[in-house]
Amino acid sequence: ASRGSAEAVDLRDGGERFSGFGVSRAVQAVNTEIASALAGKRFSGQAMLDQELIALDGTPTKSRLGGNATTAVSMAFAQAQAVHAGMPLWKWLAGERPVRLPLPEIQLFGGGAHAAQRVDVQDFMVIAVGATTFAQALDWTAEVYRTAGSLLKEHGLLAGVADEGGWWPMFENNETGLEWTVRAIEQAGFRPGTDLAISLDIAASEFGTDGTYRLNRDNRVLNRTEMTDLLCGWLRNYPIVSIEDPLAEDDLEGWCGLLDRLPEGVQVIGDDLLVTNAERVREAQQNSSCNALLVKPNQAGTLTEAFEALQAAHAAGWNTVVSARSGETEDVTIVHLAVGWGAAQLKVGAFARSERMAKWNEGLRIVETIGRDTLPPRSEFPWKYSRPYRK
Repeated sequence: ASRGSAEAVDLRDGGERFSGFGVSRAVQAVNTEIASALAGKRFSGQAMLDQELIALDGTPTKSRLGGNATTAVSMAFAQAQAVHAGMPLWKWLAGERPVRLPLPEIQLFGGGAHAAQRVDVQDFMVIAVGATTFAQALDWTAEVYRTAGSLLKEHGLLAGVADEGGWWPMFENNETGLEWTVRAIEQAGFRPGTDLAISLDIAASEFGTDGTYRLNRDNRVLNRTEMTDLLCGWLRNYPIVSIEDPLAEDDLEGWCGLLDRLPEGVQVIGDDLLVTNAERVREAQQNSSCNALLVKPNQAGTLTEAFEALQAAHAAGWNTVVSARSGETEDVTIVHLAVGWGAAQLKVGAFARSERMAKWNEGLRIVETIGRDTLPPRSEFPWKYSRPYRK
């Protein structure tokens, strides 16, 4: 999976077991040092507990105890507070604020680190920009997902399923992924750009460094200006409304003023650049680098720090997208965070693999509990309205 260099460090075991990705050391940290430090203490709220974890670890990136350990304990405390209050987590987090469901962002094709670099772009996704409810958005995107798989299989382009449940394609180049996304939307009976639009996670840090970008599938090496020009061409020619990590995290010169160089009305999301960090969000706002934040709690290492980043984004007038990781479990906490914190979008993968479906289904259960199915108004999104796609 792609990771930002400044995010909280996952503590892994190393060695041969599970190819080094075991988490016995992180579990031991929870059961011994963290448990000893927290047991028997009273905490007035989430922030107090999380500050204790931060102080106990004592490193800027949670590298001693592990961000995976601190995130798990932080989430467990949030769940415990909700249980103690006799309410679901989303309601505990929202308090008296009216809630709505986030707009789903669904992976259609996986590439980059999610599919062994079969294409350079990491995620080709669809957003049901014309849907009026969470359930309708899932229905529409599920139909496009099913259609896309059938089309790839029919044309001998299907290699399997990628890490986040999207189809693993055998495209000859990156732009082919855009063409097939539009084709799947149309073949499923929807209008590209009006009913459903495209969202991309470029994950440019995976193939770019020091302002140079190596697109292996296109057999091209681009500088930062050429990379931006390539993206501008895609944005003009395809119904793309959102683009994540369009440049590498170390290309600060390229990021500075990026919003001014891209076509108007596109959502630019910072992931590896911002790593769910409030200070980085404020810097990006000053530099006109982004207008949306991807929120991954384990990038921050505690819920308090993740929430502070989300609040900084909202204060800047940005949208927030709560996101899962490519290595996931069936835990559904992040769905409750998205609803309870008022995030505009939710990104947890596709319509395959139980760790993905558990989260989409949890959203539907929350709809049943609330008794109404309301999405954020279109006016909250940078694209403002659905625009027709013309070939």
